[in-house]
Amino acid sequence: MPRLLATLAIVIGLGPFAQAAPRLNLVIVLADDFSHTDASLYGGQAATPHMERLANEGMTFTRTFQSAPMCSPTRHALYTALHPVKSGAWPNHTYVYDGVRSIAHFLQDNGYRAALSGKTHINPPKSFPFEYLKGPGTKNNPNFPAVDQFLSECVSQDQPFGLILTSNEPHTPWDKGDASAYPPEDLILPDPLVDTPATRSDFSAYLAEITYFDSQVGEALAALEKHGLVENTLVVVLTEQGNAFPFAKWTCYDIGLGSGMVVRWPGTVTPNSSTDALVEYVDIIPTFLDSASLPMPSGLDGRSFRNVLNGKANTHKDVVFGLQSSVGIILGPEHFGIRTARDKRYRYIRNLTPEVPFSNAVFRTDFWTEWTAAAEAGDPDAIIAVRRYQHRPAEELYDCLKDPWNRHNLADDPAYTTVKARLSTTLNTWMADQGDQGQPTEAAAKSRLYKNRER
Repeated sequence: MPRLLATLAIVIGLGPFAQAAPRLNLVIVLADDFSHTDASLYGGQAATPHMERLANEGMTFTRTFQSAPMCSPTRHALYTALHPVKSGAWPNHTYVYDGVRSIAHFLQDNGYRAALSGKTHINPPKSFPFEYLKGPGTKNNPNFPAVDQFLSECVSQDQPFGLILTSNEPHTPWDKGDASAYPPEDLILPDPLVDTPATRSDFSAYLAEITYFDSQVGEALAALEKHGLVENTLVVVLTEQGNAFPFAKWTCYDIGLGSGMVVRWPGTVTPNSSTDALVEYVDIIPTFLDSASLPMPSGLDGRSFRNVLNGKANTHKDVVFGLQSSVGIILGPEHFGIRTARDKRYRYIRNLTPEVPFSNAVFRTDFWTEWTAAAEAGDPDAIIAVRRYQHRPAEELYDCLKDPWNRHNLADDPAYTTVKARLSTTLNTWMADQGDQGQPTEAAAKSRLYKNRER
């Protein structure tokens, strides 16, 4: 009889004999300079079969946005759940304020192992105390043999984990993948790009590297399957900010701050589902902590969208925010700060120094040389693109439903006065909450470069 009672207790989960469910694990796979609209998952030309498979098993997000369209501020915001100015990490090659904590702390404080393999671009080390899984030959990409060993140890020790796999692809140089799969002459160039031979050649190489990144997603999924970790692991794949062509990375247009996101959580997320809920990168870590029933630190900018994942809600935020600082970018102007607020339809952009021409590493590319030559020769598309990329008005407003590439500025259209005023006021409130003073904050950005930190 005692044995029968014990068996029943285990089966129905009663009393001291009940078996606890496995704790939820986290895996994030992060790309680098990948406009999500270029992935086949989102209707683009680059084949992404592994991302599509994950989407068939999970949920695809169509309105995910970052705090900044650059690598370093993006990663700091993702890991800390704080927007850039509040954390101290708003220019590129930056670092957070002393005492800022990250997902590594949040996990380790609760008995988890926290590891990162691949590109870092985060500082100082004490704010990001991951186990760094490195190995020969991987450089800024995940080391999958080290990942395999890490997962094996977690399984054998019955220890939950958080694992972040950070790819360097498709960041320039575009030298990975099979570019022959994307003949330049067959490509459809995105709307803002000027059609030149170098643009087509580079876009082909870029698409090939997206497919290479997708193969890394496949390796990550295979590793989880190998170790029997699929059912109790929340997987998030992110495409990061827009690509390194004009009007994407380094800009606050939709394609610059927008990101693809696919989430799989077996038993909770409905397979082959999608959502247009507005979410931000700063929301991802709070969502995992909430989903894993871990304590939520106070003071975070992000908040959980667990109810979107489990189907109890189809909306999350009303407005999302972002910023760009030219300090710390290659060939960037001394100061060119941008701030933005976006609701479900409209994006408002404020350029803090509209009198300053914008510039960055794009200017040293062959395709930009072709663009400027075409503009000088009188090509109307090139004239508009070159001028618009370098010279921005004080305010911009776009209808992102009708104009997803943000090409038609409505800021001076009287019909949109109310929309512009509403989003401008909302942006002011966010900046005040962040401690962002606009141009004075831009002037202080050099002090936030890691090379200029006080020793």
